Amino acid sequence: MSIQYRIRSFSDLEYISNNSGCILTLFSGGVDSSYVLMELAKHKVCQIIALTVDLGDGVNRDDLKRIASHFGARSVVIDGRNIFAQTAVLPALRCNAQYMAMYPISSSLSRPIICHIAVKQARTFECTSIVHTANQSQNSLRRLNGALNDLRFNGFYGSPYEYSVLTRQEKIDALRDSGLSAFQARGISGDANLWCREFESGFLENPEDFRVPDELFTWTARSEIAAAQNPISIKFLEGTPVAINDLELPLIDLIAQLNDCVGRYGIGRYCGLEHLDGEEKVLEVREAPAAYLLMNAYRHLEMATLDSELLREKLLLEQVWVREAIEGRWFSGLRSAIDQFISYQAATVTGTVKYILREGAADVCSICADKPRYLTDRDGWEKQVARLRGARSLRELYNPTSVYGSSSSRYGL
Repeated sequence: MSIQYRIRSFSDLEYISNNSGCILTLFSGGVDSSYVLMELAKHKVCQIIALTVDLGDGVNRDDLKRIASHFGARSVVIDGRNIFAQTAVLPALRCNAQYMAMYPISSSLSRPIICHIAVKQARTFECTSIVHTANQSQNSLRRLNGALNDLRFNGFYGSPYEYSVLTRQEKIDALRDSGLSAFQARGISGDANLWCREFESGFLENPEDFRVPDELFTWTARSEIAAAQNPISIKFLEGTPVAINDLELPLIDLIAQLNDCVGRYGIGRYCGLEHLDGEEKVLEVREAPAAYLLMNAYRHLEMATLDSELLREKLLLEQVWVREAIEGRWFSGLRSAIDQFISYQAATVTGTVKYILREGAADVCSICADKPRYLTDRDGWEKQVARLRGARSLRELYNPTSVYGSSSSRYGL
């Protein structure tokens, strides 16, 4: 899409509100998205659809409806958990999708799914614009814009916060003046879905001096129940996790249960730097206990079932897949091609991995593959190999023609 169709400031927002019949905004119910509704409501020219996509972190529909209706907007909530789990989380699991092998990627997975749903809803409501709220210091800016561009949305799209900068307190004060007083200043910026909860900014601003309070975490808040060690097993069928301790579950329920039962041991906390578009680095803190255990279990089963050379090539392609996702190229042909490679080899990854959970760690105690390449009796294998190779050596010694052909052909006579 031509750059003139991009929304980058509140002046752009004013222009589209006066020249659009219907505008769709991505609406979380937070300060940024509520402030955008307030700005759009000032013009009262067009219809406003406030779209919320539920990706598994819980949605308060009453709050969303209350805020949206306050500004004359229509609240629309779409359950995107299944499509997110099947089309984004599952490929990421199989690809061991971790940024620089440090922590699981998250918003890189969720933003394309949100955009896919947003474009579909925009067409349903005949919206000519899609507005989001990412800013210059958030990688979501290029991921959302990149996805909307690749999805060929035929209208205006973008974020007014790209060029128009306001402090959180300025937005809170304006919303209070409009009649909404529930918003409060907070120390961080956060994003969450069924796969990962991530935090940045505020008291995490300076990588040289920061502290992560325990109350920031939800899944990995330690529980008294976790004082005792606990066994747990994860079963995979053709590359898909299907059961916990032999209890078969749908993927979104399986992830939710692992976040709870693994997280209570304090397992699955991450911290690391991430690059912005101009190569500046920002600090992020995450919790993803289900992702930790599932990716670890999947890697063990890959090692148990796949050829070593295939695995070496897969390791190289995994980071290419991650790069395409984090750079906002989710719908690229390159990522799709790697997906096909990953899906092909996933068909053989079937089996169960068992762990003993203890505070801060998950210890592997069993790797059982349906079609294993590993040895279970090394001594027996040694004897069998010795007999086979010894017999072959004797045949070669007393029947050299079996190796070299006849003596005449050997010397070219």
